[in-house]
Amino acid sequence: MATREQDPFEEQPIGGLRIAEVISQPTIIQHTEADVTCAETVIYLFILQIEGSSLNAQDNRVAKLGSGDFALCTTARPYQITFPVPGRRIVVAIPDGLLRRHLACPDNVVAVRMHGGRGMNMLLGNFVQSFWSCRSEAVEPVVALRMSYTILDLIAAAYSSAPQVRCEQSSLVAAHRVRIIGYIEAHLRDSDLTPRSVAKACRITARYLHHLFANESETVTEYIQRRRLEECARALIAAPVRGRLVTEIAFDYGFNSLTHFGRVFRNRYGLTPSEYRRAALPAHEAHH
Repeated sequence: MATREQDPFEEQPIGGLRIAEVISQPTIIQHTEADVTCAETVIYLFILQIEGSSLNAQDNRVAKLGSGDFALCTTARPYQITFPVPGRRIVVAIPDGLLRRHLACPDNVVAVRMHGGRGMNMLLGNFVQSFWSCRSEAVEPVVALRMSYTILDLIAAAYSSAPQVRCEQSSLVAAHRVRIIGYIEAHLRDSDLTPRSVAKACRITARYLHHLFANESETVTEYIQRRRLEECARALIAAPVRGRLVTEIAFDYGFNSLTHFGRVFRNRYGLTPSEYRRAALPAHEAHH
């Protein structure tokens, strides 16, 4: 018998997450296009099968879960969960933005069965079950927040070894870098532009941001500084702004200290900003 998705359980909040145990009879739960349209926020559901089995279908994939296995699904698109026999599972509801700070591309692994009988997957399953078993104990908000981060970090660690992640890693890294560089280029003039602010804006962790640049010739911090210096060098000799002070140009591109700007500019170009302007202007004007 097919049913629309309902809320058949009492939830236990933990930090920004919600966790619950679901006991099911044979049934089918459907999250339809209508449900997607009505949803105010996007939630990812981490589904840990404790007893029985289930079929979790989304995006043309089906994850068949046995005891200890787990999978993700998202409320952003339709899904169907089938319970062929009575069963029990623990479900963790995770806001989209929160999950993406720990797991960059969760859409790539929805409805992928993660075997719960080994390694990091077993550790994750045991931790979630242990938390649920002691849920009645009073937990300070700061402790609950730390525990929620532990769950999210364990989820990210478990999925880092998923075949879908490994086979798409190079294309995913390239896509992330394009998005990150696009954001940096659009915010070069922002004095608050830092790796941390870039990571937050791109909804990834600072650690993952640095990982994306690990195999490049420069770090993300070095990339930001190089591009700012290049734009400053261009502005120093650009005819429309030729009369502007060096200080004004430096501040335009996010430098808060003229001394620091002068030092890093000279390290890159071998001249102070004023010397660079004087040396470049004759050659520049010769073309006009």
